[in-house]
Amino acid sequence: MNHKKKRGLIHHIELYVSDLQKSLEFWGWLLSELGYSEYQKWEQGKSYKLSDLYLVFVQTEKKYLDVPYHRCRVGLNHLAFHAESREHVDQLTDALKKKGVEILYEDRHPYAGGMNYYAVYFEDPDRIKVEIVAPQ
Repeated sequence: MNHKKKRGLIHHIELYVSDLQKSLEFWGWLLSELGYSEYQKWEQGKSYKLSDLYLVFVQTEKKYLDVPYHRCRVGLNHLAFHAESREHVDQLTDALKKKGVEILYEDRHPYAGGMNYYAVYFEDPDRIKVEIVAPQ
């Protein structure tokens, strides 16, 4: 893809996390299920790449851990990823439950986003909301 066609596409997303090891256990599994592979690794962080996009996870410095993340404050609300299919959403939902991850809006799952919107919603260890959505 030439540079003009890449214009405006997200290059990478960097998330600072409260417990790097806990976040890498969570995100490493999930991102591998979505087709990402390990990209870069250093003492205070790690990244995962899919095509031209990569996600970076960095340990937050102790002096900045006094106020925990909350998605309803100013800043990031959630990350949404494409699934391959509705079956893929169902497989990930089952795997998340087996891992002890709470499914958000379970009373409306998998249609919490509306009747034509098939997805699973959950949170990472820092309570960043994650959404995996099937193609329509």
